[in-house]
Amino acid sequence: MALLDPKTWQPAPLAGGEYEVVEPATGASLGAVTLAAGEDVETAAAIAAAAQPGWARTPHLTRAAVLRRAGDLFSRHADELREWLVRESGSIPGKADFELHVAAQECYEAAALASRPLGEILPSEQPRLSYTRRVPVGVTAVIAPFNAPLILSIRSVAPALALGNAVLLKPDPRTAVCGGLALGAVFAEAGLPEGLLHLLPGGVEIGQALVAEPRIPIISFTGSTAAGRRVGEAAGRQLKRAHLELGGNSALVVLADADIEGAVAQATWGSFFHQGQICMTTGRHLVHASLYEEYIERLAAKAEALTVGDPHRERVHLGPVIDRGQLGKIQGLVESSIARGARLAAGGGHRDLFFRPTVLADVDDHTPAYAEEVFGPVAPVRSFATLDEAATLAASGPYGLSLGIVTRDTALGLELADRIPTGIAHINDQTVNDEAVAPFGGIAASGTGARFGGSANLDAFTELRWTTVRRETAGHPF
Repeated sequence: MALLDPKTWQPAPLAGGEYEVVEPATGASLGAVTLAAGEDVETAAAIAAAAQPGWARTPHLTRAAVLRRAGDLFSRHADELREWLVRESGSIPGKADFELHVAAQECYEAAALASRPLGEILPSEQPRLSYTRRVPVGVTAVIAPFNAPLILSIRSVAPALALGNAVLLKPDPRTAVCGGLALGAVFAEAGLPEGLLHLLPGGVEIGQALVAEPRIPIISFTGSTAAGRRVGEAAGRQLKRAHLELGGNSALVVLADADIEGAVAQATWGSFFHQGQICMTTGRHLVHASLYEEYIERLAAKAEALTVGDPHRERVHLGPVIDRGQLGKIQGLVESSIARGARLAAGGGHRDLFFRPTVLADVDDHTPAYAEEVFGPVAPVRSFATLDEAATLAASGPYGLSLGIVTRDTALGLELADRIPTGIAHINDQTVNDEAVAPFGGIAASGTGARFGGSANLDAFTELRWTTVRRETAGHPF
């Protein structure tokens, strides 16, 4: 039996207009969803706030069981959900399978959160019991993007629910099915009580309404740095907590002793996986001068050998970018980079939404595709001569999300990583990695630190309350 029926896939009526679900590879319509309007946010928040206290009082074993069943359902319905991820988001099947795997693991890890110790006994100068206890925040808003729609929704939805909260989820309308409605269907089948998860697909105005809604104290946002700044500013004015996972322009540093074949293999995946539409994408290749020309030659050959096409109907390495707006941004950055002196070593063109994996050599600080986050399959490469120069180049720029270092000397790699501000560092691996058990997040323009994954979820979705208990009422001087 199908998990998602286009006739009934939205469990609650919404007041916004109809939005066509489009397959980027072909432009074909896959159906339609109804978008949320501002009034829907207020209604959903009221329902969620009423339902949440009962859920918080529900025994932790019951909450954990719902999360475990949800994890099982992502596997049970994998074929159907894989097709949605491929067709709606332009993922190749392998990337869709990775999203499904991580979604299940996020649910299992969240289930374990429900039974974590929730506080500690504190010493006190007074004759009293003094302790801390974690309590649910209440209603959480989750705002998720299009690029890894299932992972970037479930990684906040699952732990928030497991810890006793209700959730209002706003998926990007371009991936409203696999990033939103699929989660609603899974949790409904898993037995989540009504009123605890609300799906509100929509644009900027719905995000603004979620941040403004007084019943929502926590905003979990994943998206661009520009949008994240606006969310953080608006939340800050209301003294709300905003967990922001934002953009990146991550560096892969290839040291002089690196195995160049292995380095290029890492680089190919890091820059071209999912058409480069990942916040952790390798956006800057920093290669020791002794390896530079060979690295460019090999990376360009790899790029030229990759196949680009419809991932639903062909076996390809890269699918389409999400829409023409994103295509125009990528093309503009590549063309302006070449105009400023970058050498086109591979790619640079596109057919419809299928952009060829592109290698740019001889870039510098002012090359647009090197200085900015491209969010497309573009690999800018520049050389360095010393470790100090490598550290300076890798640490430059506004972002601080992920870092890769390739070297045979792992101790040297760790030493170099310590000199580069970043939220994530990988030695002998590229920059795109994710596991449900690991804290995830960046610093500086990449966000507000590790607010997703592992034990970080406890801090993200609970409040720490101090409580004291005396045998008799306290006496005070007046």
